[in-house]
Amino acid sequence: MIKLEIKQQVAWVSLARPEKQNALSFAMFVELSNVIKKIKRDRSLRAVVISGEGEHFCSGLDVAAVMKKPSNIIKLLFKWLPGNQNLAQKVVLGWQDLSIPVIAKVTGHCFGGGMQIALGADYRIVDKNAKLAIMEARWGLCPDMGANVVLAGLMKRDQALWLASHAGPVSAEDAKEYGLVTQLTDDVDKQTDAVLETLMARSPDTLAAIKRITQQSYRSQQRKILAKETWSQIRLLMNPNTKKAIAKAKGAEDIQFNNAKSW
Repeated sequence: MIKLEIKQQVAWVSLARPEKQNALSFAMFVELSNVIKKIKRDRSLRAVVISGEGEHFCSGLDVAAVMKKPSNIIKLLFKWLPGNQNLAQKVVLGWQDLSIPVIAKVTGHCFGGGMQIALGADYRIVDKNAKLAIMEARWGLCPDMGANVVLAGLMKRDQALWLASHAGPVSAEDAKEYGLVTQLTDDVDKQTDAVLETLMARSPDTLAAIKRITQQSYRSQQRKILAKETWSQIRLLMNPNTKKAIAKAKGAEDIQFNNAKSW
C-alpha cells in the first residue's frame, strides 16, 4: 500500500490505497517507516516526493479498521522513552530526519494523519482545489503524530489552535495564508518538477546543512512536545467522552467530510 520508485536520484513515495482515499491502515504506518529507513540508507538520493495515488493525497487514519484491533493502537503509540518518536510520529518526523529535501505533492483531500505526513515534508506543493484539515478532534482525540513540532514554525498560535479544534477542512488558499502551503498551483506535477530542478541544481551538502540549521532553530523543545502528544492521546483514549465522540463521528452523515472515516 506504500509504493517506492527511484528515478534519477529522486525517491517517489506513493500512498497507494486510492479506493479508500489513501486512508492510513496500520500496515501503511509500518511500510512508511521502513521506506524512510531505506531512503536514509541510500546515499545516492537527492530528493523525495510524497504523493497520494488517485485524486486524493490522504483522507487520514482509517479509524474503523485500526480500532478493530486495539493492539495496533498500542503499537502506534508505544515508545521506550517519553521524548522518543513512536511509530505514528516517525512517519511524520522521519522525513525531517533525512538530509535531503522532501516535497509533499498534495491533491484532493489532505486530512488528519495525511495532513500531518504532509507537514513532515520540507515543502508542500498544493493543488488550488485541495482541501486540508487536522481532524483528530472530530473523534475526540488530539493531534499526536508530531505535527505540533512542525506547526509551531509555520502558524500563529491562535490559528494552529483553531485548526486543530474545529477539525474542519480549509481551502488550499486559506491554508496558504495560514502558512501550511509552500506553493499553490493549478498544475502540481509541473510545479513539483520545477522545484526539483531548482533543488537538484544546488550542492547536496549545502541543502543538507541548510535543512539541519533551519530545523535546529525551530525544534528546541521537540522531545517535550512528543512526550506531551503521546501522553495526552493515551489519556483521551481512556476517556469515556472519547468513546462517545468516536461513536458520534461514525454514525454521522457528514457531507462536508464526504463521509471520510479519518483523522
